[in-house]
Amino acid sequence: MANENTFLLHALLMGIFITFVYDVLRILRRVIPHNSFFVSLEDLGFWIYCGAEVFLLMYHESNGTLRWFAVMGALAGMLFYKKLISPFFVKYVSLLLGKLLKLIFKPLAFLGRKTGQGVRRTGGGIRRIAARIGRRIKNRLTSFLKLLKINLRVHRE
Repeated sequence: MANENTFLLHALLMGIFITFVYDVLRILRRVIPHNSFFVSLEDLGFWIYCGAEVFLLMYHESNGTLRWFAVMGALAGMLFYKKLISPFFVKYVSLLLGKLLKLIFKPLAFLGRKTGQGVRRTGGGIRRIAARIGRRIKNRLTSFLKLLKINLRVHRE
């Protein structure tokens, strides 16, 4: 019985921890805007991590057997954290980080404008170089595919 109580406590703590990790992702998304590709990539990584954590918990605590009271314990931990801690944690930490990033990057942007090397100018140069490299790669791949098709036709005949 004591072993099952310990297992339930570990499942409860795992639920709290998993929800905390997702809140960290939510804070990062509020502070640093992401497009849908990176949000999906982060979510995929998060769910792979969560699956591994659940598997390891089940493996170590119950020899790989799924126990429903552990699932309910994890859900209870998630609900507890989500209702009591999460709203305040996400709101105030994202607010604090947002203000901190503004304090850090505002002087840097000012210095960039004063020296004539603003972020836009540098970013535009990098974009132009990346576009040029992308066009070269596309042209090389297109010519490679044309040569491949020609060679396949010659070998068929």
